[in-house]
Amino acid sequence: MTNMIAKVPMGKDGVLVGRQGLGCMGMSEFYGAADPDASRRVLDLALDLGVTHFDTADMYGIGANEEFLAPFLRDNRKRAHIATKYGYRRSLDAPDDWGVTNDPAHIHRAVDASLHRLGVEVIDLYYMHRRDPAVPLADSIGAMADLVQAGKVRALGLCEVSATELAEAHAIHPIAALQSEWSVFSRDIEAEVAATAARLGTAIIPFAPLGRGLLTGALSLAADDARRHFPRFSDANLDANTRAAQVIGALAAARGVSPAQIALAWLHDRARVFGVTVIPIPGTRQPARLRENLGALDITLTADELATLAPLAAQVQGQRV
Repeated sequence: MTNMIAKVPMGKDGVLVGRQGLGCMGMSEFYGAADPDASRRVLDLALDLGVTHFDTADMYGIGANEEFLAPFLRDNRKRAHIATKYGYRRSLDAPDDWGVTNDPAHIHRAVDASLHRLGVEVIDLYYMHRRDPAVPLADSIGAMADLVQAGKVRALGLCEVSATELAEAHAIHPIAALQSEWSVFSRDIEAEVAATAARLGTAIIPFAPLGRGLLTGALSLAADDARRHFPRFSDANLDANTRAAQVIGALAAARGVSPAQIALAWLHDRARVFGVTVIPIPGTRQPARLRENLGALDITLTADELATLAPLAAQVQGQRV
C-alpha cells in the first residue's frame, strides 16, 4: 500500500483531495454499535495516510455523526475536507420520518445547524441528500448557491439525481460532486449519469462501493444492523448475492489480495473508462480495514479480470437502497 495516496480535484478546478475518502456514517448509526475511541483512531490514521475527504450528513445519528466529527475537525481543520448533507426531515422528535424536503427555508436552517454541530465556520462540500420533486431545482439550487455567496459553503453537491437533473442544476450553479451508489453490484449510474458528470467536470463520489459489505467476503450483521431490512440482504436474496460475490473472492485469492481491494480497484478503473474523477468513500471503523481499502489504489486489474467482473451486476438479486 502506498504511504500517501494521490490527490484529485473535487470537481472542475476544485480543491485537491485524496482519491479515496472515508464514509463516517457507520461510526454513529445503522451498522451496529460503534466504539468512538476506535473510530477516532480510524479518522486520525486516515488523515496520516492521505485521506482528506470525510463524508457525513445531518441525518446520520440525527446529528450525532456531525457532533462526533467536530473534535477531529477542530484538531485538523486545515487538512480535513468535510462534506455533509441536508434533505431528510428526520429529527429526534420523528426519527422514523424518512420524508425529504428541499425547501429553501429548510436548507438555510439545516446548514446553520450543521455548521454548529461540526464546529466549523464553512462546510467544504454541501450536498442535497435526496431530490424533492415538489421543489423546483431552481429554488433549491438557488438557495444552496446563496450559501456559497454567504461564505457558509465552499462547493455544492447532489446525491442520486438523474443526468437531466445534474445538468439542470449545474446550469444554475457549478456542481462539484455527485454522490450515488456505484459498485460492481450497482451500475445504474453508468447508463447516463457518469458520462454527464464527465462532460460537466463533476466528480463522482460512490457510496456503498463495497455493496454495504457484500463485496468484502467478510459480511457480519449485528442484531440491530439496518442492512437486515435491505432487499439484497433478505433471506430470499442473500444466498444468491453471496454466490455472486464469491467470483470477486476467487479473483482476490488468485491475486493474493482481499475481495474489497478487487472491488475498489474495479471502481477506480471506472474513472479511466468514463474519463471522470471518482472518489469512493468506503466506510470502516477498523484501522486494519482502512489500510486494506487504501491498498486498492495500488492494484490495476487486467482485461481478463475486468471481463470476469462485468456480468456480476446483472446477477444481483434485490433492489438497491
